[in-house]
Amino acid sequence: MQLFRTMAAVMVVAAVAAAPASAIAREEKVVYHVTDSANAMGALGNVRNHLNASPKAKIVVVTHGPGIDFLLEDAKDKNGNPYDAVVQELSNRNVKFRVCNNTLEARKIDRKRVLPEATIVPSGVAEVARLQTQEEYAYIKP
Repeated sequence: MQLFRTMAAVMVVAAVAAAPASAIAREEKVVYHVTDSANAMGALGNVRNHLNASPKAKIVVVTHGPGIDFLLEDAKDKNGNPYDAVVQELSNRNVKFRVCNNTLEARKIDRKRVLPEATIVPSGVAEVARLQTQEEYAYIKP
């Protein structure tokens, strides 16, 4: 049994040593997909916790449909807490926010109402797919 454990340990060490450095030190990239602003404060809390545990993570929050509402000026959660301060805090920690232009147009929302920390993208769902397939972001749906 001891011989088996020793061989297994040697195989693990050899596998790690043989792995390319890029596989070991891979950049952590995550897209948080928000489709309902009723969940936004919880999602922002998840993002904050994620950064506390992994400060170098690259995080993008992509919104569409009712999920964009927290990224509009004067938006508040159900308890009356404004979102803009939390969005600004996370933006200062390099979190990127994306708002779906299709949603803005369908709901006839003026682009000027979008918080300055957010970028408008043509399509929220297309942005999520692009980040996953082309930029290898992990997907989280809070």
